[in-house]
Amino acid sequence: MTSLLIHNARVLTMDETNPEADAVAVRDGRILLAGSTEQARAAAGPGATEVDAGGRTLVPGFIDPHNHLLSTAESLAAVDARYPRVSSVADLVEAIAAEAERTPAGQWIRAFSMDDAKYPEGRPTRRALDEATSEHPVIVYHVSGHQAVVNSMSLAWSGVGEDVTDPEGGSFVRDEGGRLTGMVLDSAMELLLPLAVDIGCHGPNFHTDLPAEQLLGWLADAADPYLSAGVTTVCDPQVSARELRVYRAAREAGSLPLRTFGMPLSHQLDALTQAGLASPFGDDWLRLTGMKFYSDGSLLGGTARFSTPYGERGELAGSLYHHPDQLADLVTRAAGEGWQVAIHTQGDEAMEHSLAAIASASRVSGPDARPRLEHCGYPTPEQAKRFGDYGVIPVNQPNFLYDSGGDFLRRLGRRAHRLQPMREELDLGLRPVLSSDSFVSSLRPMDTVANAVGRTTREGKEIGTDQAVTLHEALRAHTLDAAHALGVEDRLGSLHPGHLADLVVLDADVRTLGPERLRDVNAWLTVLDGKVVHRAA
Repeated sequence: MTSLLIHNARVLTMDETNPEADAVAVRDGRILLAGSTEQARAAAGPGATEVDAGGRTLVPGFIDPHNHLLSTAESLAAVDARYPRVSSVADLVEAIAAEAERTPAGQWIRAFSMDDAKYPEGRPTRRALDEATSEHPVIVYHVSGHQAVVNSMSLAWSGVGEDVTDPEGGSFVRDEGGRLTGMVLDSAMELLLPLAVDIGCHGPNFHTDLPAEQLLGWLADAADPYLSAGVTTVCDPQVSARELRVYRAAREAGSLPLRTFGMPLSHQLDALTQAGLASPFGDDWLRLTGMKFYSDGSLLGGTARFSTPYGERGELAGSLYHHPDQLADLVTRAAGEGWQVAIHTQGDEAMEHSLAAIASASRVSGPDARPRLEHCGYPTPEQAKRFGDYGVIPVNQPNFLYDSGGDFLRRLGRRAHRLQPMREELDLGLRPVLSSDSFVSSLRPMDTVANAVGRTTREGKEIGTDQAVTLHEALRAHTLDAAHALGVEDRLGSLHPGHLADLVVLDADVRTLGPERLRDVNAWLTVLDGKVVHRAA
């Protein structure tokens, strides 16, 4: 019998029946009690390991309900092209050239998180990447994950020539002369990579074919970045056979770094139906919770579908992955089979299609379907009011407002100020959640919390500050409400007696900090399943 007592803490339990405490007692992977130090010490019993939190804030372990865990692990092992480390085409070429010097000829070079909207030269091209290397196929993923740029060797390796036609739900960018630039958007990525799975037009394909041993090693290496940030549970919102095999192998080997839930991508609907499989399925370490669909493209990449085009010259019309009738059919069939449904949706026109699909699905869903709108970028006020009709859960990522808010203000004008209208969603009685969309943005929950509270851009400009939330609302949205989105609020997301003992002691009393200082907060101590898995030096 193992017991743990954490005392001298500012405990925020997220349990409405007992909102604050001074100490927490844990035994055998479960919360015993959150209360006074005396109560918790008595509950923990003699011989308990004691930790003095030194007045720091203690909260339930952070739950990230939209986090591409395996792809994030890949990105941590690849070339880091994130802004501001790489802030121009010249920087990108330099980073790729440096990687080419230490990579055997013929091997792929991959980079993640390029943000070319901030490059003074504009979008990079395959010719620019050819300057870095002509001996390696190169792919540079856009920060959105919805597009990429490749070099000429990659096009040749893939057999893609100038006569290639655009697939449904994607396109190849061409120059004024009609020649391929090397930039590919959304489902066109399917034709360029050494892929583990074929997902057709069901989303951007970043499911690269890589050795399982390599993926398992990267996944194990991701433990420290996640646990040192206080993340104890994630939901991977785009699981193919590749991800599920790796997660299962890690679970069996004891190397799965944290609780990992997943949403199979919609291209697998027929196969899973034939197998008789629906959500929820699995245990509290590895679990399938819903099915993921795509309505439109990327707000970051300029392919979100708005009723009025956006961009500095109104040049961005956006794109759809499916005809609206096809989307409704897919979503309704999945709901009828018992799946919780989750639809990637950014622009207001795509939002209308997603709501129509959810309305159709509601006729065959159970009474507590909890449909999710991933990103939920730009719902109109009228659309937001309709969320309540179906119990929609908006899944927000306010890190985008910080990372790319300056681009949004430039491209969307006044519309940018009601992106991810979380204050409005809360006032309507909804239960919006916070998430990172890592690898797209920072996996650190306190970055996400700071951006939900502050609503400012990287450059310090306000972006929809009337949609800001309080610190407590943000913490709840990343713990208890996130658990609700995953259907596990009965055992995760709050420090209620009997719940699973996942908790984090932050390295400050966050109640005294403003948004900018919240960004500096990390985990001082992380407890997962009742065991201390991270302790700051």
